[in-house]
Parts: sequence; C-alpha cells; structure tokens
Amino acid sequence: MIKNGKYFVTPPDAESDFKRLFQQMAAAGAGRPADKDGFPVGQWTPELLADAISKIDANCNGIDLRTVQHWFQENDKGISADNIRWLARIFGCGDPEASNLWQVELSLANRRLAAERKKRKSSISSQSSYTDVLQQVRPDQSRAGEPSTVAERKRARVNPARQTEALFTGESSMALPLVVFIGASALGLISFTLNIHSIVFATEIGPSKQIGFLWAPNWTITFLTVLPLFLALVIDVLRCWKEEWRIRMEEFSDPTFPAVSWDQRVTAASYTFWATLVVTVIIASGYNWVATHLIPLLNGDPGNWAVDWGRIAIFRPDLISLYGAILFTGLVFLYNGFTAYVFFSGLIFLHLIKHDYVYLVKGLVGRPKEASNPVVEHIGFSLITGIFRCASLGIFITILMKLQSSYLQSNSTDIVGWLAADFLSPFSGEDSAESEYSSFGTAPGSYYSFFCLLAITGTFANASFVIGRVLERLSKLHSRSRYLLPWVLMNGSVALLVACYFLTGVLPGFTIFLLFSMLFSAYLFAMPVSAWRRTPCKGK
Repeated sequence: MIKNGKYFVTPPDAESDFKRLFQQMAAAGAGRPADKDGFPVGQWTPELLADAISKIDANCNGIDLRTVQHWFQENDKGISADNIRWLARIFGCGDPEASNLWQVELSLANRRLAAERKKRKSSISSQSSYTDVLQQVRPDQSRAGEPSTVAERKRARVNPARQTEALFTGESSMALPLVVFIGASALGLISFTLNIHSIVFATEIGPSKQIGFLWAPNWTITFLTVLPLFLALVIDVLRCWKEEWRIRMEEFSDPTFPAVSWDQRVTAASYTFWATLVVTVIIASGYNWVATHLIPLLNGDPGNWAVDWGRIAIFRPDLISLYGAILFTGLVFLYNGFTAYVFFSGLIFLHLIKHDYVYLVKGLVGRPKEASNPVVEHIGFSLITGIFRCASLGIFITILMKLQSSYLQSNSTDIVGWLAADFLSPFSGEDSAESEYSSFGTAPGSYYSFFCLLAITGTFANASFVIGRVLERLSKLHSRSRYLLPWVLMNGSVALLVACYFLTGVLPGFTIFLLFSMLFSAYLFAMPVSAWRRTPCKGK
C-alpha cells in the first residue's frame, strides 16, 4: 500500500516485542519511498532512519545516531515515548491516522520488551544465586580450575594502565569527578579553619595583596568545576568508544586484517602510565612542594618565590603556624598529584582512542564502502568533537594557572580588581597589564602551566590532523564540505585559547580577548554533534 508516496505496512496483530517488530518493519522498508511499481526503494539502515527522523518538521532536536543503532542491535534496550512518536510517523508515512495506529502498536511492543527483560533478569538472578551456593559447597574445585585467572588478576594489580582504566570505565566511574569536587571542597573548608581562606598581605614594596586560598582560581575554579567536567567528558568518550563505536567499526573490518584488542592496546601503554605517575606525583607535586613550600617554610625565607597562602606563615605566624602550613600545603600538593595524574591519564586515553580508530579504519580496505563509510565518518567526527571539548577545558585550566601566577607578580590588590583594571585599560589609556608589574617573586605556576599546555595542544593537534585525513579519504567529493566548517571552527577556537594563554598578563586588555575566546569556545562546546551537520528546523 502506498501513502504519501511511501511504502505503508499495516501494523500486524502479532504479539511481538519491540525488537522483533522493529526489525521486521526495517527489513520490509516500511515508510521508505516507493518506486513506480509500488515497492520500497530499499531497507532502513541506522543512518537513513536517523536522517529521516531528524528531517521531521516538528522534531527540532533531531535524534542521535547511537540511539537508532540501539534499535537495530540485539540488546534489551527499548525506545522512549518521544522516539515512539517519531518512529510512528515514519512507519505511518506521515498520515495522521496511520501514525496513530503505529504509535499504539509500538507502545504495546515496547511494554512487551520491558516485561520480557524483567522476566529474564529475574531468571538470571536465580541462576546466579544457585551458582554461588555451588561455589561455597565446592571451593577447592573452583580454585583448582582457575589458576590462570588468578595469575592474571595478580599481574593486573601491578598494572597502572588497567587500574586507571577501571577508574574511568568501571561501574562507579562517574564518581571520579565527584571525588575531585569533594576533595577541592574539603580543602576549602580546611582553609577556613586555618584562617587562610582570605588573607590581605601588606608588602613592603607595594600595596596590600589578597593571597587567600579561596581567591586563587587555579585551586578553586579548576578543581570545583573545570576538572570534574573534563573527567566526565573523558569518561563519556571512553565508554562510547569501548561499548559502541569500536564494536560498530569491527563489524565492517576485514576478517583477515590483524586484530588488536583494546585491552592489548591499554596494556602496551603501561609504561606511559608509569611515567605519568612518576612525573605528576613525585616530580610535579612532591618535588615542587619540597622546593617551593617545605624548604622556604623551614628556613623562614621565601627566597625568589612569590608570597601566597602557602608561604604566608613565614611573615604571619599569628594566622597559621609553621607546622600547620607544612601540613596543609602537603595535603594540597598530595591532592594535586592525584588530580594531575588522572588529568594526564585522560589525555593518554584520548590518544589511545585516536590511534585505535585510525588502526581500525585501515581494516576497512577492500570492504564495501556504501554502508561502512557513513558509520565510520560519524564515529570519527564524534570522536574529534569529544577531544576538542576536553582540550578546550584543559587549556582553560592552564589559563587559570597563568592568571594566578601573573596576578601574584602584579601590583594589584586582588585578582578581581586586576582583571577589571585590565579590561578597562584600552579605554582609559593605562597599560595596567604591563606597567603595574613589580618584583614580587617568581610564581612556579607559569612554568608548570606551559608544559601542561604543550601536552594538551599536542593531543588535540595530532588528533585533528590524523582524524581529519581519515575523514577526507572516506568522504565523497560532495560531502567534504560538511566537515570543513566544523574543523575550522574547532581548530580556530583552540588557537584562540592558546593565544589567550600567552597574552595573559602580557598585553594590556588581554581580558577582553580572553572573554571573547571563552564565549566562542563555550558556544562550540555546548553545540551537540548532530547540530554541526543538520540544518535548522523550518520556520525557526
């Protein structure tokens, strides 16, 4: 039957669940355009169906390709009420009465799927309980039959790559950003009890300066908001790659192509994680604390280091004792070592995913391109978008570190007033960013942030170049323009943030440039992947 130029199939009366019903209709081409003989032009694919749903006028938000792919896969995942509405329109060929019939049928089928899933879980739970009883009755046989498993677990205990991956992909992986947030909150509360949360220190060679712990953006804004968001994004990208994107790409790979599993790739990077652990915990945090805080506090001389909340005990022992300052700074740098390790581990995982993606693309040589290319292109574009978001947050962290270091070496009373004065300097004719600097000592954050910037921009630049080359080869001539504008915008945004880092505290009026770059990056950051390549809704 033909409705509105499309192949219409009447909802069947069979008591099928959503999976069976959907697969039958997708294979039959229900809702697909019909040819002159009344036959559908072909079956539904995840890409075609996602595109058709996104083009519905009333659906302004479109639909994610991953959601549609779940409908085609053999799993227990059903469909939401909103998506039932759009899918019913597709199967109903845009006819109100037919769409209403399909909406009722899809809703009933979805309920049947939920009931079967619940029944299956109850059965599995009963079998697991029975298995646990058997293992308790025959513990010796279980242990004797699994020597290799025990050995593998013992080897895994000394593999930082495995344990770090468990932090990012375990069942409680989303607790990692929460742990970072709670740790930063605890340090803020401790600073209150030690009375160093807000300190106005009067120097002998300049005006008073606010050097309190809660006034330092590199310790507050970074660990309370930016770093937890960065970790949440890395966790999401890593999970998508392991649980969905990689599986989809392996379906199109050449069976004769030498396979390298994700576990093998992570295990091979164990030395990289060991090196990262040593550099971040022992050198960047441990040695840095000893050189910049412990020795100056014990000697009673800050040396060439700028006075901040960690060295104020040298001049104001009435605020915090020497041992209190040593204990608190040691705790802060211990926390910094942990967060620095998970931050750089996130960058390592992004690099491994990029390398794994390129390797799997090589396995597509000689395979049919009509079906695989759209999927591989979508995965590659989603991957580089995720890396862009992570890199933007990482560069913003380095900017916050540079801001705090530049402020400590300025003549301004507090960092808010310093930024406000710099923002107004181009209009008032005063060079606040340059002329107000005095010799208040060296801030180590300037050097540390620079090396962090190199690692972040290097990760993004490499991924942008490599994945861009892959997409250029996969895309057809008429579709290359789809990726050109997003690629220019993402690379331009990263370049602006990098320029902001180098201009911070150097060029008068850098705050204006920083504000513009942050707003531009935030706009691109919040834009969903589907919006990059989808036209706006009609009439909007």
